[in-house]
Amino acid sequence: MTLSPSSPEARAHLTRGYVIALISAAFLSTTAIFIRYLTLTYALPPLVLAFWRDVFVVLTLLPVLSRVRPALLRTARHHVLYLAAYGLVLSMFNVMWTFSVALNGAAVATVLCYCSAAFTALLGRWLLKEPLNAVKWLAIALSLTGCALVAGVVGQATWKISAEGLLVGILTGLSYAGYSLMGRSAAQRGLNPWTTLLYTFGFATLYLFTFNLLPETWLPGGAASLHDFFWLGDAWAGWGVLFLLAAGPTVAGFGLYNVSLSHLPSSVVNLIATSEPVFTAISAYLLLGERLNGIQILGSLMILSGVVALRLYDGWLESRLQVQAISVD
Repeated sequence: MTLSPSSPEARAHLTRGYVIALISAAFLSTTAIFIRYLTLTYALPPLVLAFWRDVFVVLTLLPVLSRVRPALLRTARHHVLYLAAYGLVLSMFNVMWTFSVALNGAAVATVLCYCSAAFTALLGRWLLKEPLNAVKWLAIALSLTGCALVAGVVGQATWKISAEGLLVGILTGLSYAGYSLMGRSAAQRGLNPWTTLLYTFGFATLYLFTFNLLPETWLPGGAASLHDFFWLGDAWAGWGVLFLLAAGPTVAGFGLYNVSLSHLPSSVVNLIATSEPVFTAISAYLLLGERLNGIQILGSLMILSGVVALRLYDGWLESRLQVQAISVD
């Protein structure tokens, strides 16, 4: 059943999408902290880290879905090839994101990742026929600028990164845009978000295992031998952090991100995701006592203003449609 755009059900559907996307951003805001800790403390190779992260996501989802809703473990055969391609995009994003955090640090990596907002808007217009208007461009500008301010990358010294780091950061944004677009397409195909999450991370695990075995000259940061897959050895604290990264912010963050894509266009969800640095800053304040400075507060307000502008514009469109429907009646 298709909802009328001006109906209360449609408005609730839209609001639900915004709320879910914001909660997703809150969970995802902690991933860079986990990754940075693992790469600095244990020198864990990025590709090995990405591989185990995906393995633990699958090992978390399998028992939970088996217990809660076993039907979600199965999918139609004609969807498998699509999910395999989706998993490849996810594996590329995992690799690029992990490399970017290792090369650029969490703050700069986060800012570069969210160049995906512009990529998603443009590609969404081209591939999925999603609307692209002045309000969305304003939200993109506010979000990206605010993201840079919150992450604390306004000084030139912070941006003295290598050409390799810059390239990896931009590729992270592009692969994230691809992930968002394929997630929206999966929702349009009627795939359950949690089934999609299970299969995409399952396929990504296989791809990452293969990537790890490639020669160092082809793809650095992998396992030089099968022994390196168990890099952490008996460092149980490290394994615990790696498992928490997967079972916590990764499952909840990516899962809710997929759910929000069933309610909203991919470009809108990706823009809302740029609020992630705001949640990171809030977490640092609450957990570590780190205070936001004036520039970070300004950046937070800019990001939230972009999200609010999108929601107000959607509300205005709903009102117009409702008036038009009454006039027709």
